Amino acid sequence: MRRLALSRSACKALLALTALLCAHHSHASEWSDNSFSYRYGTQFAEPFNTQDVTKNILNFTHVSGYKYGTNYLNIDLLMSDATDSNAQETYVVYRHMLDLGKISGQDFKSGPVRAFGLTGGLDWNTKNDPGYASKKRMLVLGPTLVMDVPGLLNVSLLGLWESNYPVGVTSRYTYDTHPMLNLAWGLPIGSMPLTFDGFLNYIASKGKNEFGGPTEAEFNFDAQVMVDLGATMGLAKNSMRIGLEYQYWKNKFGNPSTVPGSLAKTPMIRFELHF
Repeated sequence: MRRLALSRSACKALLALTALLCAHHSHASEWSDNSFSYRYGTQFAEPFNTQDVTKNILNFTHVSGYKYGTNYLNIDLLMSDATDSNAQETYVVYRHMLDLGKISGQDFKSGPVRAFGLTGGLDWNTKNDPGYASKKRMLVLGPTLVMDVPGLLNVSLLGLWESNYPVGVTSRYTYDTHPMLNLAWGLPIGSMPLTFDGFLNYIASKGKNEFGGPTEAEFNFDAQVMVDLGATMGLAKNSMRIGLEYQYWKNKFGNPSTVPGSLAKTPMIRFELHF
């Protein structure tokens, strides 16, 4: 009952956030960036799988800013090889941040902090592997610090309301509400046509899993160094980028470290087209 009550509270808060977004939807975007990307790696890990998994990942990302905040939408299509049953997965992340200074008309800049925000959104996935077949649904809500740096550095503390409906359970299971510390960055490297981009998530334990077993706190670090091919080829800046990406994911999806495949150390190549 406690988990249900908290989930309803989260829904009400997110509905209020969405209503405010819709109220200002008529304001045109002040800036936006869309991109298609491709990633490839041969050392992905999946819980309860003792083998390295090769994946091809197609991605669409939209980022935009308007008078009162920013939008972020990321859609991954992950295609595994035979070591993961040739599974296909779609993972969607949406975040909307309201800039409290822009809404109130006040300047909240202080020291290393440029602005304060309120971030809400969701994660949604579906995967067709025969063993688990994740159907994750998650709402997020919490404060964000926008740091005063060249490029982007946001620090968020988000509450997570997560559920899943995998193979082997009779109804959708809701985990304990739990927090996540999130860092997201996109930083130039000096005056070179290079950027250092990525995110870091520290996610607390979410209580018992849907089968009654324990979960543990997870740590997910994903970063890439990207070369601006557009600038070097005389095209628009950052219109075409290529680089190397690395992911370190401990206790993946909250699985204990004793579970095979719960630790991923995955180098990747990445290519992006921006428009």
